[in-house]
Amino acid sequence: MEQYIERIKEAYPKMYSKDLVENLFKNPYTKIEFIMNDLQVSKPTAMDYLNKLIKIGLLKKEKRWKTNYYINEQLYKLFT
Repeated sequence: MEQYIERIKEAYPKMYSKDLVENLFKNPYTKIEFIMNDLQVSKPTAMDYLNKLIKIGLLKKEKRWKTNYYINEQLYKLFT
């Protein structure tokens, strides 16, 4: 978690929040709706956050049917 906090603060200091990082570690994946609900932000803001996290290599986007999942690969590797 500490590495994620540092990388987010370094790349996007205004975007960092404790709630955001906690959301990324609740499950090995997150969705736009999870970010919207946990952080109380709009859909465009949630999408922007997730795309920025992909850009700095913290998440990987996978589309399953009509839903996009944002995978925390480091956390996923711990579970497998």
